[in-house]
Amino acid sequence: MNTPVITSADALGIARLTGAERVVVKIGSALLTDSETGKLNRPWLQAFVEDIATMRARGQDVLIVSSGAISLGRRALKLAPGKLKLEESQAAAAVGQISLAHAFQEILSAYGRNCAQILLTLDDTEERRRYLNARSTLNTLLKFGAVPVINENDTVATSEIRYGDNDRLAARVASMISADCLVLLSDIDGLYTAPPSQAGATHLPEVAEITAEIEAMAGDAASEFSRGGMKTKVAAAKIAVESGCHMAIGNGRTMHPLRALEEGARCTWFLAANSPVAARKRWISGGLKTLGTLTIDDGAARALTQGKSLLPAGVTSVEGRFDRGDAVSVRDTQGREIARGLITYSSDDAQRLKGHNSSEIEALLGFSGRAEMIHRDDLVVKN
Repeated sequence: MNTPVITSADALGIARLTGAERVVVKIGSALLTDSETGKLNRPWLQAFVEDIATMRARGQDVLIVSSGAISLGRRALKLAPGKLKLEESQAAAAVGQISLAHAFQEILSAYGRNCAQILLTLDDTEERRRYLNARSTLNTLLKFGAVPVINENDTVATSEIRYGDNDRLAARVASMISADCLVLLSDIDGLYTAPPSQAGATHLPEVAEITAEIEAMAGDAASEFSRGGMKTKVAAAKIAVESGCHMAIGNGRTMHPLRALEEGARCTWFLAANSPVAARKRWISGGLKTLGTLTIDDGAARALTQGKSLLPAGVTSVEGRFDRGDAVSVRDTQGREIARGLITYSSDDAQRLKGHNSSEIEALLGFSGRAEMIHRDDLVVKN
């Protein structure tokens, strides 16, 4: 096998993948299943999981967004080739999801890794309280060393089945958990100036800005097993880079596709201008309307300037009506706004908790809540 020639641009791309702290990898139906039989491509999945295990062994957090449930389910239900009705897609997803989850669990366990199945819809990444719940669950799973395997909840998500795709879902997941890198593995090695089959089509190794011209280069899906295409991948890239996450489109048909990318295989990188943390902080500080105000004491104000979370004990007053996940203003004893953040509790619960130690939360609310009123990752302190 010929070893690819590594250019300086390739080396930067390799570093984006190998140096990332948190990586989301999306795999499409065309990779997971045999197009002729609809069966799971188990040898490919085995090699892919080995790549994931290598990344985990060097300390990287890895999440998988996987298609394939509908493809596997339609074979099990013996559904005819061609476009499925909505209810047929939902039934196929329900059947196929069990097979898919079992395969991941069996293979990952051989490498000493736990597999966690997460079913999401786009609403789970857009509605703020559900977003916070999903993010908390994913972060906890990663803390325990598990590998989350995420899929759209196709059984109930009607609009996602008709119009959605796992490319955009993967980008939203990457944004949700502040990933450094998103890799979309498909049956093509990146973005071209025209369909690769056309004469004169040129491969683009990097895209620094997603312009109207770049969007016009995207094509449509070419497989009955896939709802995505280059258009959805470019749409995913826009979501990813805006959240500070670099994104690569690579050919997953080779065995060990992630290893291949690390060794310089051709792909297209969409470059983020900011880090995930910087992008998130900018969104919180400028993109959200505040629905309430917390006044805090001098000790809590000093703690915030040191990069710490806001605890209930430091809150002296709560104003406004807000729900968990809403944006609130944080003011000091002089009434000056010193920070903004996403609140962990509703206004009613915040009123009960203000001035109390975190150890008292369960006694005050009747459930074991989070220790922070606003976590530092959801807080922007003004200079």
